[in-house]
Amino acid sequence: MSSTLFRTKKVEQSILDTEEPEHALKKSLSALDLTVFGVGVIIGTGIFVLTGTVAKDNAGPATALAFVAAGVACALAALCYAEFASTVPVAGSAYTFSYASLGELPAWIIGWDLVLEFALGTAVVAVGWSGYIQSLMENAGWTMPAGLGSREGADAFGFDILAAALVLVLTGILVLGMKLSARITSLVVAIKVTVVLVVIIAGAFLIKGENYDPFIPKEQPVEAGASLDSPLIQLMFGWAPSNFGVMGIFTAASVVFFAFIGFDVVATAAEETKNPQRDMPRGILGSLAICTTLYVLVSIVVTGMQHYSELSVDAPLADAFKATGHPWFAGFISFGAAVGLTTVCMILLLGQTRVFFAMSRDGLLPRFFSRVHPRFKTPHRPTILLGVIIAILAGFTPLTELAALVNIGTLFAFVVVAIGVIILRKSRPDLPRAFRTPWVPVIPILSVCASLWLMINLPAETWVRFAIWMAAGFLVYFLYGRTHSRLARRDAGEEQPSVGGGTP
Repeated sequence: MSSTLFRTKKVEQSILDTEEPEHALKKSLSALDLTVFGVGVIIGTGIFVLTGTVAKDNAGPATALAFVAAGVACALAALCYAEFASTVPVAGSAYTFSYASLGELPAWIIGWDLVLEFALGTAVVAVGWSGYIQSLMENAGWTMPAGLGSREGADAFGFDILAAALVLVLTGILVLGMKLSARITSLVVAIKVTVVLVVIIAGAFLIKGENYDPFIPKEQPVEAGASLDSPLIQLMFGWAPSNFGVMGIFTAASVVFFAFIGFDVVATAAEETKNPQRDMPRGILGSLAICTTLYVLVSIVVTGMQHYSELSVDAPLADAFKATGHPWFAGFISFGAAVGLTTVCMILLLGQTRVFFAMSRDGLLPRFFSRVHPRFKTPHRPTILLGVIIAILAGFTPLTELAALVNIGTLFAFVVVAIGVIILRKSRPDLPRAFRTPWVPVIPILSVCASLWLMINLPAETWVRFAIWMAAGFLVYFLYGRTHSRLARRDAGEEQPSVGGGTP
């Protein structure tokens, strides 16, 4: 039993399976496309919301250092992802990496978890996007009909038609082809980055030096006390950090860390990249470096425009411009946030469908879902199925119910990938590695420690939900996946390994 649960899939076999005509994805992405995907999914509500929260409650103007610390923690994981993605350029990201290093059961666990995390993440972003759009509509004098607007706080039956429509439109775009998705993402990311740059450049002329004094607050001002009850922090983490000083910077880093999550989704597109050995590390590390730089600059500008103790928790960037006599920028920033969330939603949906597709191609889920569209060469079946499910979820579920689920699965994936790098270095030192994580095993071990520390600080409710979903995953695996996987069928002599790209 143990030998079958931890049987690994050879890297060479994983690559051969991607060449089967009926299950092969079209290679169309470049390093620039991957970088744009990374920037598109990382820059979301985090840069528009968390900056004010952590500046007021933890680090003051030193929030910039908190973003640097969080960026370094993410870089540890990104270095591990870059090695795996360039060595095993196959759809599925952490699922595929763990299948090659840890075995089938660990691979199933992480794949099962990522499917849930990406699905819920897509629904959360879609509902948030709907809220921004409805706010902009109300500013223009338009109101959604009763029962078709946001479900937030609603007691009566209703359906958020905007959130559902966004998911369905993005589903259609993903079915039509990866290159089309990349072009649309590039356009939207250009708008989003332009908004961020306008904030940085315009805000730089409104900085007052006295707002940086003290740069690292030693104690919390009385005025900031109310913000410790921020619903955002309570929902996401279950606790309200309050310590200042140097430790406040690291506490703030644990909060803003979640504004960086998303670079790992880039790895799910490895199989659709023209030159993954060269371009995957560039896309993963490049997008992380760009976003870290933008986050640091925004935090420096905002805390310089307005004293950290007076920053807004809900909309710090927009309200900082209002406080300095420039209210026009508030609407501009809200527009940028609304536009930017579309790419976050699209790329999360992309990541989920690729993980689902990879698990199906390996037989752990029904192989019906692993056949690509004959014309567009996209996994249209899982994309349509998951898109419809998520659209329904986003339409009927209030944001408070969705937002309570945090990214514990992503941190779990970070741990698995880091451990996998160490194991694969020992078990397969002969593999050609276009990119090598430096200082192995030190870097992977540090990545594991950083991720585990953040997981420990998550609320108990999150661990309970995580355990329930994992229990359901074990049930599905032992009832279906363990006996239907392609490795199990090959062990039983029912299927021969792929040779030369043909269908077995």
